[in-house]
Amino acid sequence: MILQQLNFFDWLSHHLFTCPFKTYFGFDCPGCGLQRSLLALIRGNLVASFKFYPATIPLIAIIIFTLLHLKFDFKFGAALIKISFFAVAVIVLINYIYKIYNHQLTA
Repeated sequence: MILQQLNFFDWLSHHLFTCPFKTYFGFDCPGCGLQRSLLALIRGNLVASFKFYPATIPLIAIIIFTLLHLKFDFKFGAALIKISFFAVAVIVLINYIYKIYNHQLTA
């Protein structure tokens, strides 16, 4: 069973969706790396996941919190979700600026 899961993840890592932004413009978009980051996270490699896309773990946490908020209606849940999404947007922006500055946008 474990061998089948490893084979599935290997297969999946070779069949990721292509980025339309990268296809048309020739360089990474601000979201490039999310799929590889999710695969690394599923495999349990937190460091690789963070290196591929730093916003993955906070984004997953926000999604889980949002689902819990929809179920339990926390008092300040909506405000916390808005602030958290803004924080993730800042992380994505900083990561993209870092990639531009260090010439890490793949062509």
